[in-house]
Amino acid sequence: MGMVIGIDVGGSTTKIIGVDGEGIKHPMIVKATDPITSLFGAFGKYIYDNNISLSGIEKVMLTGVGSAYVNQPLYGLPTEHTDEFLANGLGAHYGSQLKNLIVVSMGTGTSFVKVEDGKIQHIGGIGIGGGTIQGLSRLLLKTHDIHQVVEMAQKGIVENIDLQIKDICNAALPGLPLNATASTFGKADSNSSLEDVAAGIIHMVLQSIGQSVILAALNSSIKDFVLIGNLAKLPQCKEVFPIMEDMYQCHFLIPEYAQYRTALGAALAYVHQKEKQ
Repeated sequence: MGMVIGIDVGGSTTKIIGVDGEGIKHPMIVKATDPITSLFGAFGKYIYDNNISLSGIEKVMLTGVGSAYVNQPLYGLPTEHTDEFLANGLGAHYGSQLKNLIVVSMGTGTSFVKVEDGKIQHIGGIGIGGGTIQGLSRLLLKTHDIHQVVEMAQKGIVENIDLQIKDICNAALPGLPLNATASTFGKADSNSSLEDVAAGIIHMVLQSIGQSVILAALNSSIKDFVLIGNLAKLPQCKEVFPIMEDMYQCHFLIPEYAQYRTALGAALAYVHQKEKQ
């Protein structure tokens, strides 16, 4: 099999990854002002930087919201589109050794995709994600630079912003440890530091996502949640999700190449289709 290129085209960011008989090859991310510029810039840079010849590419698989703008073969190569939720499921499941799981795709908003007994199904989502962090940061921190917000949050103390169980009760409640959040931003005031506010914003978004997928899984036996997308790489994930694991006896997993898993799933959609032929 020649190389299969999976491309996840966002509004201004394109993620690209290759798959061949040896596994995953050269993940890359490229940003631009529009999806077409981002796509062609990413693909051109990808094949140039990695010295890949067009003749060695068997298929190009596109997914993501920006892929709808592309209706012709990319550089004359065989090109297909695949469903983003299918790509999420295939990409997150790859290498996990899990039979059943829920994919938590954390982008501008967040979608949930259930992988159960080989079936991949979109089960919903919430309008909270990276876009929420950027929007609230514009209002409260006067910046939308996610790298700056993350750096500020690492210097902040979320306990100065969030009301915790220990603030309203002197003993843990059933299923609720003293460090559990009772109310996000429940202690914030006009004197809160920008660093504390940044920590509060990121923690609120990650907690909301984690609690939402736990609720989404209540009618199933699934306890494994695979986090993909750019937010999965936030350092605050290592603070927020372990607390919820202890509270709800579940597992949040962040796979290698988490931010590229949708692009990987697009490539795998073709690989699986070919294997069935």
